[in-house]
Amino acid sequence: MIHPDTEIRFISNEIGYGVVAKKIIPIGTITWILDKFDREFTPDQYEVLEPVYKNILETYAYKNNLGNQVLCWDNGRFVNHSFNANCLTTAYNFELAIRDIHPGEQLTDDYGYLNIDNPFRGIDEGTKRKIVYPDDLLRYHKSWDKKLLKAFKYISKVKQPLIGLLDEELWQLAVQISKGEKEMDSILKNYYYKI
Repeated sequence: MIHPDTEIRFISNEIGYGVVAKKIIPIGTITWILDKFDREFTPDQYEVLEPVYKNILETYAYKNNLGNQVLCWDNGRFVNHSFNANCLTTAYNFELAIRDIHPGEQLTDDYGYLNIDNPFRGIDEGTKRKIVYPDDLLRYHKSWDKKLLKAFKYISKVKQPLIGLLDEELWQLAVQISKGEKEMDSILKNYYYKI
């Protein structure tokens, strides 16, 4: 489930639609949580789907560390890629704002951690990286972990509208990570190691 202070807006002809903040979303805010309505498709389930459904998954789903396609039921599926993403996923099936996200600004992910099958050229944002590769998670996890650790420090200090979707044990773990009492699992846990 995507953060409630967001909405879908048309971004541009090149990008299409995106998820935009309606209010400030501070660093450390949980911006998305895998919830009970999100749908997971195993590789076997994917293979027997008609082309129209495969196309939807190829457009809107991401691949988890089990190799399953995960389709978000809500507007979370419209979060776009950026090499300067303001949200990052964690090893705990939720995403964090890694910096303050201002009203009117898109919520963005780096698709490099979504286990894509084929490389693609992103929109030129003036960054060193220009292409997203299937193994970006192996290359950049340490850098993403540093950004996540910084964001985790704020997790219990900011309003968390999605907290009701986390079980209490996971929330307590997040708080312990924020205080340095527990070690954060690396984003690398999300990597799908193909057999």
